[in-house]
Amino acid sequence: MATRKKFSQEFKHEAVQVARSSQQSMSQVARDLGISPNLLTRWYRESADRGDKVFPGQGQPRDEEIANLKRELSQVRKERDFLKEAAAFFARASK
Repeated sequence: MATRKKFSQEFKHEAVQVARSSQQSMSQVARDLGISPNLLTRWYRESADRGDKVFPGQGQPRDEEIANLKRELSQVRKERDFLKEAAAFFARASK
């Protein structure tokens, strides 16, 4: 099984720029760059749709933020459950 190639954000931007400015077809530009024509076409379409926010990368900061929020939510739930149990205990004790 072939491993998936990863291309840098700069490479993708440069490839799209070459495809835009070249007189050659998209397929020829892709072959010259050593990538699939379908891949270059997808990058081209994404850059046209999203503008400056195209090719954000691996998304690791977002994944880290989600993991941190999940840990914080878990901690807050534990604290909430503890306070519920403590309130119930003291309510029984005062009767």
